[in-house]
Amino acid sequence: MAAPAGDGRLLERARRALTALLVGIAACRGNHDPGRDGGGAGALAYEIPGERGDRVTVEVLNASGKPGLARTGTRLLRRAGIDVVFFGNASTAGGRADSTEIVVRRGTSAVGERIRRALGVGRVVVELDSARLLDASVFLGGDFAPRLEFHP
Repeated sequence: MAAPAGDGRLLERARRALTALLVGIAACRGNHDPGRDGGGAGALAYEIPGERGDRVTVEVLNASGKPGLARTGTRLLRRAGIDVVFFGNASTAGGRADSTEIVVRRGTSAVGERIRRALGVGRVVVELDSARLLDASVFLGGDFAPRLEFHP
């Protein structure tokens, strides 16, 4: 049985339209890498972890009781190229913390100092724990009050 005469034309037009759309999208993207020039609407907001040195993985815990502090600390650390693998609230069993504490779990105090520079506050404590799969735990205290620019 032969296919109706109009089917081939319709399918051919759809294939041509799809091809033109894909070529147009590819042309718009070009070879521009917005993350490298630091500008443009598509610029990367955060550095790639490990791009400027050793990769550091941390957890960020809000120990101050101020809402949203762990999320803000996470943004700040990610902008500095530090890989935040978890953020949330710290246990309140010990009460609220007045000062930020950076507990190094793997490595040396240099890991904690890198985190402290990115945050602008904090006391570095080395408590090695090979069972944890991260380099440091950050307990944000009441002294952590960064100024971030507004973005949606």
